[in-house]
Amino acid sequence: MEVYYLEYPHHIKRDQIPKLVMALGFFDGVHLGHQKVINAAKKEAEAKGLKSAVMSFDPHPSVVLGRSVKHVKYITPLEEKIKLLQYLNIDYFFVVRFTEEFANLLPQEFVDYYLIDLNVKHVVAGFDYTYGRLGKGTMETLPFHSRQQFTFSVIGKLRFQEEKISSTLIRSYINEGIVDKLPPLLGRFYHTSGTVIHGEKRGRTIGFPTANVNTNEEYLLPPTGVYAVKLKISLSGEIYNGVCNVGYKPTFHKEKADKPSVEVYIFDFAGDLYDKKVTVIWFLRLRSEMKFSGVEELKAQIEKDKQTTKDYFEKNAIDTCILL
Repeated sequence: MEVYYLEYPHHIKRDQIPKLVMALGFFDGVHLGHQKVINAAKKEAEAKGLKSAVMSFDPHPSVVLGRSVKHVKYITPLEEKIKLLQYLNIDYFFVVRFTEEFANLLPQEFVDYYLIDLNVKHVVAGFDYTYGRLGKGTMETLPFHSRQQFTFSVIGKLRFQEEKISSTLIRSYINEGIVDKLPPLLGRFYHTSGTVIHGEKRGRTIGFPTANVNTNEEYLLPPTGVYAVKLKISLSGEIYNGVCNVGYKPTFHKEKADKPSVEVYIFDFAGDLYDKKVTVIWFLRLRSEMKFSGVEELKAQIEKDKQTTKDYFEKNAIDTCILL
């Protein structure tokens, strides 16, 4: 997949790019609703003998347009989004830098510069997609703005149990720690990536050594608590079961740190993970983070968490193809 990072104005000439079928959207999460749009574009490209493409934006428009929003946490930060689109076998990915200048483009200007000038011959987008200043361009106005240079398809809502699959719904589940409800919406288990760093090394002194994962700060993390997870080592692809604590370790600390730690006690693993890239795959929230009266009470609870996690994975066969 070729990735283009576009500013406004961009300087790509139409003859530099093959004819495209373009899927439009922000696509945070690349969830099943998004995949319906993207796969429709792929199918259309195959039928027309063209190349498939996706266009998204960075950062999220609310960072530029929302006066009170300075930083957004993502279900899929840009690097993760790129990996997922590669997995979906898209040919081209266009990442448009979202700025105030770009946001002020008239709908016709957006279509001229970012669709017609990029050699787009067919557009695919969700029914609620908008473009141009104040979102005044809609799928109903697109025929007019297309200047008869491309055709288009509109994709309707995708629902699960009578609820629209959306990034907003997925965010609400992550924020509530209901990670077990995410696979039917995402088409995979939720996962976050980071690098294993040196921590306090307290876990090993009580018999439960942990991998302290310095998670990419752009990820939306589940709330504090204890979770049944799998840990994937990026380089080797090995996957291990484990228990993850997200929080501030109140048993050992009176004051909260600036941000919660993500520490995974990995079952049946012996080795050095320091500085290695890993992915935490989230399955089930077991309980809230607790302050214990002492180390022995903490160790007893960790043993319970370990057994609960083992029981969960024994009872639930996990299809590795949706671990990604």
